[in-house]
Amino acid sequence: MKTSELRTALQTGAMDARLSYLYGAESIRVQKERYLSALSAFEELYGKDRDADFYSVAGRSELSGNHTDHNHGCVVAASIDLDIIAVAAPSNSRVIRVKSEGYAEDVVDFDAYSAPNPAKYGKSVSLVAGMAAGFRQKGYAVCGFDAYTTSSVLKGSGISSSAAFEDMIGNILNYLANDGKVSNVEIAKLAQYAENEFFGKPCGLMDQMACAVGGIIAIDFEDPKRPIIEQIGFDMNAHGYHLCLVNTGGNHADLTDDYASVPAEMKSVAAHFGKKVLREVGEEQVIRAIPELRAAVGDRAVLRALHFFEENRRVAAQKAALKAEDIDAFFANVIASGRSSFCYLQNVYTTKNVREQGLSLALCLAERTLAGKRAAWRVHGGGFAGTVQAFVPDAAVESFQSAMDNAFGAGSCMVLRIRPVGAVKV
Repeated sequence: MKTSELRTALQTGAMDARLSYLYGAESIRVQKERYLSALSAFEELYGKDRDADFYSVAGRSELSGNHTDHNHGCVVAASIDLDIIAVAAPSNSRVIRVKSEGYAEDVVDFDAYSAPNPAKYGKSVSLVAGMAAGFRQKGYAVCGFDAYTTSSVLKGSGISSSAAFEDMIGNILNYLANDGKVSNVEIAKLAQYAENEFFGKPCGLMDQMACAVGGIIAIDFEDPKRPIIEQIGFDMNAHGYHLCLVNTGGNHADLTDDYASVPAEMKSVAAHFGKKVLREVGEEQVIRAIPELRAAVGDRAVLRALHFFEENRRVAAQKAALKAEDIDAFFANVIASGRSSFCYLQNVYTTKNVREQGLSLALCLAERTLAGKRAAWRVHGGGFAGTVQAFVPDAAVESFQSAMDNAFGAGSCMVLRIRPVGAVKV
């Protein structure tokens, strides 16, 4: 479709039903303005009347399973209505050009940049190159394209801005070069490859999977090459609750070592038993070996391992609670997960800068604000900085939002909806 035709479709309401499905009927006007703005930016950069399409990839919220995926554990996660959108058009070159709002343009010759380059670790250009390389390694087609993106998935907020970006590159390559035949599950796996090998960050697979697949999903990563994915048809809003994320203003930029230490320490415990990941080790084995483990890998590694085993059990309990629509059991485990993350996983603040403890403060305020109410709160995502998560009854949303915005700034508390799909061509 020509860019002029895309503009007409937005302006005449031809895309209203699709936008309502993705964002809710109350957000159509705001989303139209957002898409029109992106379209204008694309045309200014890359030319008018190009054959182009709109693409969207959701951000994600981890509902259960904090730092379990990288040791082949289980999670429950959901896509949310904050997303990255793109206007993309094929080109006749062997170059991918991506201009993200607020950032310099990424330009990748995927023939020349086809292997990891440590000099480019941590740069977005490496994610683009990694996705193209991953597609080719799996036998999928790649092509040059021009794209403009804009994102409401805030960087450093714990809702997976990097995973959504990786999935977006795969989403575009899927439709432009592969007729949409690459599954979103496969796109997520390739996104993890790009982040691990080209970006230099040893992340798990949960973020990419939740952003790409969509809805509420339970994922078992016992075999990460063939994860077991189960859709859970639970509507939090219909039960009178909102999913709220509080952005405390911390940034993930200098925390790579903190994130890397979590899977590394868990795996050091597994290695003591000749295994690669904790999913291959029995909890009782670890408990019996605590004296040797303390000397070999340190107390924090043991605590993180014990968190993994307990958290994996909580995931099963929370999945069952959602399927049974037992909100009280689900909330009890949300709070237990948060306490375990604080005490044992120890990912609520970095010891590099103990003066900055926005997540600790937000959790304290959530507990005070929601005391006596049927609600729950916990650290969200990777931790160390970013966001906390709360499930807030409708009647308490205004007071909760006010308390959080007062502490962390206007707009810090995001009131969200879980969206039904992940990576799509709009």
